[in-house]
Amino acid sequence: MTSYVALLRGINVGGNKMIAMADLRAALEAMGLAGVRTLLQSGNVVFRAAAQAPPKLEARLEKEAGKRFGFTPDFHVRTAGEWRQVVEENPFPAEAKADPGHLLVTFFKAPLDTARVEALQAAITGPELVRCSGRHLYMTFPAGIGASKAPILVDRTLGARGTARNWNTVTKLAALIDQ
Repeated sequence: MTSYVALLRGINVGGNKMIAMADLRAALEAMGLAGVRTLLQSGNVVFRAAAQAPPKLEARLEKEAGKRFGFTPDFHVRTAGEWRQVVEENPFPAEAKADPGHLLVTFFKAPLDTARVEALQAAITGPELVRCSGRHLYMTFPAGIGASKAPILVDRTLGARGTARNWNTVTKLAALIDQ
């Protein structure tokens, strides 16, 4: 069996698209997934399943969520190996250590176009920095996330929708994989 991390996009935000984590765990267990564990209320799940391509698993999870919850959130799935690579490839190790809550990784379904990432960095007028590695965008927010205009530019400039997690969540999910 292979270990996976699945991230749901846009659930339990501002009272919209609500999914209780107990219900999410039950749905995944009913699909035959093993060792299902959730972290926080924002749709972070670790589980084991027969080895399969993450896009195939994303499609299965999205279909099941649509049936069970009445709406279809995007799922972004990574194998345990891919998740460890996200941690290892972090281009901002000093920021991760000093201020992990202000370092975000946004997960996308397809590799990012580096020209679009460069355009995103050029469009940002604040102190935020962005770097990409394949399907992952790393962003630092030294002045905080709340007042930053950079998150608004991400989907629009990159032409893709992803789901972001701060570095604390990324490392907690890595620890869950290893349990």
